[in-house]
Amino acid sequence: MSQRIQFAHTGGSDVLELVSVTPNEPGQGEVRIANKAVGLNFIDIYFRTGLYPAPSMPSGLGTEGAGVVDAVGAGVTHLNVGDRVAYAQGPLGAYAELHTLPAAKVVKLPDFVDFDTAAASMLKGLTVQYLFRQTYELKGGETILFHAAAGGVGSIACQWAKSLGVKLIGTVSSQEKAELAMANGAWATINYSEENVAERVRELTNGDMCDVVYDSVGKDTWEMSLDCLKPRGLMVSFGNASGPVDGVNIGILNQKGALYVTRPSLNGYADTRERFEMMCEEFFAMIESGKVKIDIANRYPLAEAGKAQDALQSRKTTGSTILLP
Repeated sequence: MSQRIQFAHTGGSDVLELVSVTPNEPGQGEVRIANKAVGLNFIDIYFRTGLYPAPSMPSGLGTEGAGVVDAVGAGVTHLNVGDRVAYAQGPLGAYAELHTLPAAKVVKLPDFVDFDTAAASMLKGLTVQYLFRQTYELKGGETILFHAAAGGVGSIACQWAKSLGVKLIGTVSSQEKAELAMANGAWATINYSEENVAERVRELTNGDMCDVVYDSVGKDTWEMSLDCLKPRGLMVSFGNASGPVDGVNIGILNQKGALYVTRPSLNGYADTRERFEMMCEEFFAMIESGKVKIDIANRYPLAEAGKAQDALQSRKTTGSTILLP
């Protein structure tokens, strides 16, 4: 038997329960991972609340983890039992001692990346990789706005932007978070609870505004984010922390400067084994070089997944949070 977190209906964190289940045997092209650490991400809350529908009920939760290959299905050639591995995609169910998923979504860990670091950063690091290197290929010299700059994704983004020679303006909710973002390499920060973000961006850029805005907040920041862009700038809406963006008149993009907008996702970029491995290789290289350091600010037992999600949802956390089976 194996323990896992599951939910039988959507709702608050109280719908999560720790249960014992018989672990799935890996089928064709699959592997089973004995998790050593599991990543906590906002997308997990989207599934729990029903913003993103789970394929079936009761459902497991989580898509990110790191551990050791426990069993290998037929047709798998690049992984063996005992390999140290990590993953950031795949079927829901990472909040568990054992998780079975397609081998194509699993990557071997280099020796310099431990399990906790991998679980805390795979999804977040690959997210920054596609945002900065594929959605808009930053070359250096750009000015960008990045919301939630002290969070798990934001902490990596600040460091990566600095390494590229990019001026990252990070939005935060407190002085403590502003200091953390600056320590990670942000060029400037804006406390959105005290300052008008668009006006402050105008001051910081001498009226030039931003080449790109990266917005994981969603509904609450949509129009304000558009107001921070220069003409023909790119709005990258990659999350819904405050709720989904809907009811948008596309004409607003013209009114605010012939703007571009995209709604990307990790699955939309890591869509082939080759691209996934390329993205992992670049992210791992950033860790090895020391240009990106992973801040694991919070660790919770697997049984306290609900408590961990509440802390994340209330924006009380900084850096990354992991669950320990």
